[in-house]
Amino acid sequence: MIEFNNVSKIYKNDFVAVEDISLKIEAGEFLFIVGKSGAGKSTLIKLLLKEINPTEGTIRYKELDVTKIKKRNVAEYRRRIGFVFQDYRLLPKLTVYENIAFAMEMICCSSKNIRREIPIVLSMVGLSDKAKYYPDELSGGEQQRVSIARAIINKPETIIADEPTGNLDIETSAEIMKIFNEINKRGTTVIMATHDRELINRCNRRVVELKSGRIIKDIKVGGCEDEPKED
Repeated sequence: MIEFNNVSKIYKNDFVAVEDISLKIEAGEFLFIVGKSGAGKSTLIKLLLKEINPTEGTIRYKELDVTKIKKRNVAEYRRRIGFVFQDYRLLPKLTVYENIAFAMEMICCSSKNIRREIPIVLSMVGLSDKAKYYPDELSGGEQQRVSIARAIINKPETIIADEPTGNLDIETSAEIMKIFNEINKRGTTVIMATHDRELINRCNRRVVELKSGRIIKDIKVGGCEDEPKED
C-alpha cells in the first residue's frame, strides 16, 4: 500500500505544487493521475520516488516511511519501483537486448539470470524478434515496449508511467495499454499520469484528478477494455 498523509510541497519561491494531499493506493491497484500542466502530477511522482521531500506530511510505501529514508538507501528503495517515460530514454548505442540487460546489470544480476529473463519479458511485450535491433530501427510504439520491458525486468512491485502514450497514435496506445493491463493482472501496482482523456474514458480504472495541487476528484471503477471503442 502507498499512502500520502496530508502532504504538501512548497518550493522556495513560495509556489505551492501540492497542498494537503491524502491518498491511499492499494497493492495491485491500477490508478490514473490526471490534471492539466502544473496541477501537481509530476510533483506527486517525484515525492514518491524520493526525488524531492514534502514540506509537510508523510508518505508511506508499504512498511517504509519514505520521508525518513536515508540518502544512502534511496537507490535500494527505488528498485522496488519501475518507471516508464514518455520519451522512452533508451540508450541509442545499445540493442534492445542490451538496453534491458543494462537494467539488470545495475543491480548485479548474473549473466545466467539475464539470459533467462530477457527472452521472457521480450515475449511479454511482443518483441521477441527485435532483440538485436537498435532503438532508431524501431517505431515509437516498439521503443515504448522496450521501455516497459526494461521497467519490469527486475520485477518491481510498482510501475509508474508518465504519459506513456503521449507520443503514440490511438491504435498503438491501445496496444501499449494491453501490456500495462497484463502487468497489473499479474499483481503489479500501476500508477499512470496522463493527459489522454480518450485513454481514460476507454479504461474503467480509478481516476484521481488534480487541480492547483489539490485532489478534486477520486473516482473508483474497475476493468479495462482491450480495444478502443468504435464511434
